[in-house]
Amino acid sequence: MFKKAVDAKSQQRLSGADRKKLKRTVRERFPAASDADIDLLLPPKTEIAVAKYPNRILVYGLEGDCPLFFDADGRGSEIFPTVYALWKVPDLLPAFMLKGGEVSRYVLGGADLMFPGIYIPPEGLPSFSAGEPWAVKVPGNPAPIAVGSTAMNSTEALKAGLRGKALKICHYYRDTLWELAENCCIPNAGFLEDVVFEDPALYSASSASDSFDINSSAGQMTAMTHESTGDASLADGAAPISHSAPDTDHSVVNEGGEQVNSAMADLQVAENASISDSNVDDQHPLSVEDVDSLLDKCLLQALHTTIKDKDLPMLGSILWSSHVLPCRPSGVTLDIKKSSYKKLSKWLQSKSTCGLISVKEDKHKKEATLVSVNRTDLEYTSFKPEKKKVDNNEQSAKTITGEGQSEKTFDVVELYKTSTHVNPILAAVGADTGKLYTASEASQIVFAYIEKENLVKQTNKAIVVLDATLCDALFKGAIKKGTTYPTEIHKKDVGQTFITRMQAHIGVTRGNDTVVRKGALKPIQIITERRQGNKKVTKLSGLESFLIDAEALASELQKKFACSTTVSELPGKKGLEVLVQGGVIDDLGRLLVEQYGVQKRYIEVLDKTRR
Repeated sequence: MFKKAVDAKSQQRLSGADRKKLKRTVRERFPAASDADIDLLLPPKTEIAVAKYPNRILVYGLEGDCPLFFDADGRGSEIFPTVYALWKVPDLLPAFMLKGGEVSRYVLGGADLMFPGIYIPPEGLPSFSAGEPWAVKVPGNPAPIAVGSTAMNSTEALKAGLRGKALKICHYYRDTLWELAENCCIPNAGFLEDVVFEDPALYSASSASDSFDINSSAGQMTAMTHESTGDASLADGAAPISHSAPDTDHSVVNEGGEQVNSAMADLQVAENASISDSNVDDQHPLSVEDVDSLLDKCLLQALHTTIKDKDLPMLGSILWSSHVLPCRPSGVTLDIKKSSYKKLSKWLQSKSTCGLISVKEDKHKKEATLVSVNRTDLEYTSFKPEKKKVDNNEQSAKTITGEGQSEKTFDVVELYKTSTHVNPILAAVGADTGKLYTASEASQIVFAYIEKENLVKQTNKAIVVLDATLCDALFKGAIKKGTTYPTEIHKKDVGQTFITRMQAHIGVTRGNDTVVRKGALKPIQIITERRQGNKKVTKLSGLESFLIDAEALASELQKKFACSTTVSELPGKKGLEVLVQGGVIDDLGRLLVEQYGVQKRYIEVLDKTRR
C-alpha cells in the first residue's frame, strides 16, 4: 500500500467534531486500547492533521510529529495504526510472532505474511476472524514491525494446514509511510536497515533480572536456614535464645546448621562467580573508540575469511548480520549505534572513502550495498585474520553439510559452439574448432586475430578495419543482397557480433553432474489451479533442464508441506510433472531459489486462481 512514494493532495487540521469522531472510531476499532492509551496517541489539547492522498488513503498524525493512523479506504471502516503508534502502545493490536528475525526480511521487502513464517505457540493458533487488524513482531523485540489485516479466519487456517497467506500487509517499517516523519527514528537497536532482530537492551535486562532472582532465592534460602537453627529472634536484633536440651541434640543441631551454612556458602560463591563472569561486559563497557576499532577488525576478518568476490554485490544488512557480527569475539556485544558512525551506511561509506571497499547506495531501498573489495589496499594486506579452532564434532558436521550443499550446487553457463562462419578465424589463431567457448573466450579469439593481422586503424584506435576473412565471419549471409559490406567496425561491437555468429548452448551443472544443451534454458513452470470448488493444486514442470529429480522433489515436498504429491508424464512432451495439493506457489518458488539454487529469472509463475 505504501511501497511507492505518493505526494499528498491536501493537508488540513481536524475540527473539534472530527477529532472526537476519530477518537470514537479508534476506540471502537481497537477495543484493547484503554483511555490512557488513546490519550497518549491523540492528546486532548493537541492539533491533529489529516493528509489526503490520490488513492483515497487518509493519514492522521499530530502536527509536526509522526503519522499515527491511516484510513485505507477513506471511509473510516479500515483504520490502522502506524508502526509509530504501535511503538508507543505495543499492545494496541494482537500480534503474530515470526519464527526468527531473518523472516522479517520478506515482510520489510513488501511481501505479505505467510503462515509458514509464523511461530505457533504450544497452546495452538489464537482465534481470529478474517479482516481483523493484526501486527507483526520479531522474537525478543517488543516493538512491532508491520501491520495488516488477516486473510482468513483461524478455522480456515487450520483446515488449510497453516499454509497460505496469513496477513495482508498494509504498512511496514521503512516503507514510504514510515518515511513521512521528518525525523524517522527506531525504537531499539534491533531495527536494522532491512531486517529486525531481538532487542540487545532487552536481552541484557533479562540477564540482569535473572541474576537478581538468583540472589533473591539465595537470600530466601539463608532465611530458611536461620529459622531451622532456631535463630528467628535475630530478626528483632536480640541475642539467640538458648533452650535446655541434651548435649547430643545440641551438637546435632549445630552440626546440621554448619553443614547447611557450608553448603550455602559454596552455592553463593559459585553463583557470584557465574554472575560476575556473565556481567563482564556490563562492568567494563566499550568506549566509542573501542567499538570503532572492533568494527574495523570484524570487517577485515570477514573480508579475509567469509566474503568472496563471487558473492558481490552484497546488501549492507546481509554483510552486517551474516559476516561482520559472526566475526566479533565471543561474549562481546557489537552495536553500530554505540560507535561514532551511528548508522551502518555511514560506516560503510567511510570505509569506501578510505579505499578499502566500494559502496553504492540503492536509491529505492536507501541501503548501502557492498560492490567490490580492494584486496590490494594496505589496510587489507597488513591485517592478519584470526584462525578459529573447530572441534571434531563441529568439523564433521560442517563436512556433512558441505557435502549436502555440493549436491545441491547449481550453476548455469552460457556457451557458444563454433560455426562455418567463424571457423576460419579460429583456425588462423590456432584455436580448437570443436570446442565450446564462453562469451569472454570467444571475444578473446576474435581480438587475437585482429592483433595478429594488425587490423586496428592507426588514426583511430577504437576502429577495426575489416579484411576479407573477418568481414565474412561477421557479416556473410547476414547482409541483404545489394547492400555493401562494411569496411570498418567499432571495437565495442566486434565481440558481440562475433558471438551472434556462433551457436548458443547452455551448460547446466548440479553437484558433480554437468549437461550441455543446445539453445536457451527453458524456465521451470509453477502453475496454481483451482479444482473441485475451492481446492487448489500446484503443478511443477521443467525440472529436467535443471537436473532436479522429480520423484525426490515430490517426496521432499510431501514431507515439507504435509500434503499429497504425485508425479506424472507430461502429455505429448518429454518430461515429468509434479502435482502438489494446495496453493503453495510462493513456498515452492522460495524452496527452488534457496535450496536448489535456481535463479528467479529461471522460474515462471502463473496463478490461475486469481483470474
